[in-house]
Amino acid sequence: MIRNKHVDEYINQYKQGKIILNKERIDLINHLEKNILTRNDVFFDEIKIENCIKFSEKWYFPLQPFQKFIIAFVFLFKKQKDEMTNEDVISPYFKQFFITLGRGGGKNGLISALTNFFLTPYHGIKKYDVSVVANSEDQAKVSFKEVYDMITDNDLFIKKGRKAAPFRRTRTEIEGLETQSIFRFNTSNAETKDGGREGCVIFDEIHQYEDAQIVNVKRGGLGKVEHGRTIYIGTDGDVREGFMDGLKDRTLDLLSGEDTEDRLFPFYCKLDDKTEVDDPSAWEKANPMFHKPFSKYARNLYEEVYTEYKDLIRNPGNRSEFMTKRMNLPEEDLEKIIATREEVKATNRPFPELENKQCIGGLDYANIKDFAAVGLLFRDGEDYIWKTHSFVRKGFLDSVKLKPPIYEWEKDGLLTIVDEPSISEYYIAQWFDDMRQIYGLEKVIVDNYRIDLIRRAFEEYGIDYEVIRSPRSIHGLLAPRIETMFANNKIVFDNNPLMRWYTNNVAVKIKPDGNKEFIKKDEIRRKTDGFHAMLHALYRADDLLEVDLNDSLDFLNAISF
Repeated sequence: MIRNKHVDEYINQYKQGKIILNKERIDLINHLEKNILTRNDVFFDEIKIENCIKFSEKWYFPLQPFQKFIIAFVFLFKKQKDEMTNEDVISPYFKQFFITLGRGGGKNGLISALTNFFLTPYHGIKKYDVSVVANSEDQAKVSFKEVYDMITDNDLFIKKGRKAAPFRRTRTEIEGLETQSIFRFNTSNAETKDGGREGCVIFDEIHQYEDAQIVNVKRGGLGKVEHGRTIYIGTDGDVREGFMDGLKDRTLDLLSGEDTEDRLFPFYCKLDDKTEVDDPSAWEKANPMFHKPFSKYARNLYEEVYTEYKDLIRNPGNRSEFMTKRMNLPEEDLEKIIATREEVKATNRPFPELENKQCIGGLDYANIKDFAAVGLLFRDGEDYIWKTHSFVRKGFLDSVKLKPPIYEWEKDGLLTIVDEPSISEYYIAQWFDDMRQIYGLEKVIVDNYRIDLIRRAFEEYGIDYEVIRSPRSIHGLLAPRIETMFANNKIVFDNNPLMRWYTNNVAVKIKPDGNKEFIKKDEIRRKTDGFHAMLHALYRADDLLEVDLNDSLDFLNAISF
């Protein structure tokens, strides 16, 4: 087993009970000891590790054991033979780092020091450019400004009358002059941020990324400079089924042993259970700064977090924010959502055999100029099966930049993009007509506000329909059923990220009379048409008798009239 003193120190602190780790970090240590440190083709570059630590502590701040632990693995290398030249090829073993912990845990400070080190001859790679990407310019500039200020405060930049200095700095970029390595910041506009020739790309505030579009674009520049790395940092947020949830799932697959070949280094800090918030000694699981003995910084931070915690008694409405940002464990307000993230994920189960099964159709489209959703509701034992499709107008997509991967979903057959002034009612009628050739479609449920748009097409195709006269009134009626279906994992969407997106976009509004109403979290960018189409079909769910039309026809054919 290979060793490094900073890695040994951190692991021994855990094994001796001097620090408290959450399950994911315990699993990380087990993964490292079992699958990484035992390899004979990896090694720590001790010189770079020590130089990085000394550089950081000289120019920035004293590093904590967990920060030295992370730095050690930044400079863990893999050695292999080039098949053409038979020479040794050295590359970082971990090419991607995922660092997530409670707010104030020092992730940006660590990134600032590490980035600055990458620009220096101590790192030793020419033109090793670094970019930091975030959703807002202010956030993207956090680490940039910290490096800028350090260089300025210590008079380490080139200026008039000075022949030599380590750095050149402007308001938009910082250059290490000896290595010609440049540090820049970007906002997360994928259309204007083509991948360059970076050696390292850092993605900040990843909890706000709804998809991987900007990540894919910026990482496209990696590989042109040796020792390419990607670093993802952020505290959790309220975007579900987004990029960060995907990283968390990837982390759990790695640490559970499902995919141990993944060269991701996940440093994932959070409470193990929401009840631990009432035990301040457990807060160290979410924020590794809170290990004993406290540094001066950690003492001030702890006092601030403790004050916020005590304020929850007077302001319980702040609990969700506190759990998400300080404890890195999103606690969804069950009064305001349809289902938890885990309940929505549980809909990803394969459809049973549905051909010739009886079903009820559902339809919803708020505006014929953007989205329309259609679907079929089946019963299979205690499960409700929802098979759905959507139509989206191209002109709407061109005018409103939605974050989800709409065009990828079109390739997967989940939706159809219509390049017309509006979504014709005949697309909808045709879809239901096609479906009734395969399934036992009884009728389509549509709300009163849409029937004038669809009536003629349905009647021309001979499609039976039922109109809900007061669509909002059924929300309160169906709310208990829907909540129970999700809570007991009794609803199946198959692998349909579009339908999960629709569901996650629904907010629950409690009206003055106590009834619930299902509304959009965002009127423009968070569509809910697929959910409301399902809601309409559920209005007549009790009509489903699990009838198989083949069985019925066999029975009739057996009768001698």
